[in-house]
Amino acid sequence: MLGTFAVAGPARADTWPTKPITLVVPFPAGGTTDVLARALADKLQQSLGQPVIVESKPGAGATLGADYVAKSKPDGYTLLVGAVHHTIASSVYRKLPYDFQKDFIPITGIAMVPNVLVVNAGQTPARNVAELVTQLKAQPGKFSYGSNGNGTAQHLIGTQFQNITGTELLHVPYKGSGPMATDLLGGQIQLSFDTITPVLQHIKAGKLRALAVTTAKRSSALPDVPTLEEAGLKGFDIGTWFGVLAPVATPKDVVGKLNTEMVKVIQSPEFRKRMEEIGAEPTGGSSDQLAQQIRNETAKFGKLVKAANVTIE
Repeated sequence: MLGTFAVAGPARADTWPTKPITLVVPFPAGGTTDVLARALADKLQQSLGQPVIVESKPGAGATLGADYVAKSKPDGYTLLVGAVHHTIASSVYRKLPYDFQKDFIPITGIAMVPNVLVVNAGQTPARNVAELVTQLKAQPGKFSYGSNGNGTAQHLIGTQFQNITGTELLHVPYKGSGPMATDLLGGQIQLSFDTITPVLQHIKAGKLRALAVTTAKRSSALPDVPTLEEAGLKGFDIGTWFGVLAPVATPKDVVGKLNTEMVKVIQSPEFRKRMEEIGAEPTGGSSDQLAQQIRNETAKFGKLVKAANVTIE
């Protein structure tokens, strides 16, 4: 019997996968998470020899999709495309039906995408952060900003922006970047702090005006746009990372194979070119590296959430 098990154990990675794999995106189609997932799925299915399906399960600031994957069979066929939002949700939500650090095993990072403060170019005359702050202070509570859900990075960035600048904005949460961008272009909301990917084409078309990026360094996709720190908001450094995770009991050999194949895709010239087109910086890396990043960011945002007094039932 021992001999049989010794042979059967490693054979699992050799034979897996034998059916389609699903990448669960916890936001609607059209947002950054969806775009990254589809770019990864397109190349991954070629290397794995099985279809890789992207399935949207939006709602509750990306926590519904995470809960679905956490409770899925840990066989490597149902994976979560997670993001910084999940490390924030751990502190923002009073109760979550899962533990992001205990119920998932990280596979690899996909990319880091800066967030950008944009305004509706036709509605808001401000051409820099100082002018926007002056306008907001003159009309407190009259301007609204969108986010892709309560407890997401955009929500927290908006809260931090108000706290630092002494302004008052109305927060309008959406289920994802797609519907938020539609309302921003239509004038239902006046500004947002979304990731670059879903708004880049509208910035280039002149429909939206980029005032600043929220990360410590400028974005290669928008090299002429200053950082918020350069605009006077000292110490402001929040970006959005994306990665892939599996239910915690997923076999280590399967996780290892997924990591190997995903990193190959992420480091390929074709994938890097696609990331440049959408303003993303490909990452890749080991499972342990993503796990450490999740631990660090959970602690970091826990402090920011407490300071900003943001809580959701």
